[in-house]
Amino acid sequence: MRGASDRPGARVVLDGGMATALVRPAAPEDVAEIVRIQSDTWSTAYEGLIPPAALEQLRAPEAHAAWAAAVTAGEGHHVLVATEGEWTVGFCAAAPAVAPEGAVAPSGPTLGPEAWAEISILLVEPRWGRRGHGGRLLATAAAALREDGARYGLAWVPESDTASRGFYERAGWSADGTVRVLDTGEGTVREVRVTGGLDLELT
Repeated sequence: MRGASDRPGARVVLDGGMATALVRPAAPEDVAEIVRIQSDTWSTAYEGLIPPAALEQLRAPEAHAAWAAAVTAGEGHHVLVATEGEWTVGFCAAAPAVAPEGAVAPSGPTLGPEAWAEISILLVEPRWGRRGHGGRLLATAAAALREDGARYGLAWVPESDTASRGFYERAGWSADGTVRVLDTGEGTVREVRVTGGLDLELT
């Protein structure tokens, strides 16, 4: 059996051959960059939505430990990083999910809990946006999840995060009407659930 670290990545040449974009399984040495990207991106995108104390915790030793455990979690759990040349520009984490209660699969009846997977986080640094990294991360994660036996995916997105919602819509995923409210300690964040198929093509 193969774990996430054994899976091939997706590679594409950008800028007339001057730079290579790659999506590959994360390794322990990628943890520091994963922590940096999450902290920097969320501090910008979710300022005023997530309390400063919670954002500060994204760089804490506990955050490093949590990502180190995720990277080495093994079969069924996937942490991927996107790179362009020598730079790490984004990452994604995905794992099996329980089928949403009462869910109907986007293309037919649900096959059961084992048919669903969750994209728990997918981030690309804004300065590396609009270069296809997010799409390659999602498509590569989808391919790995399909290999695990999943057919449908879900993700939770802050209701106010129109950029992320638009990203999933362009991938063919849509809000299914389910909303959850998270307590941040200084307020609440409303998240919407988006669902879709995992038969995505690399772009």
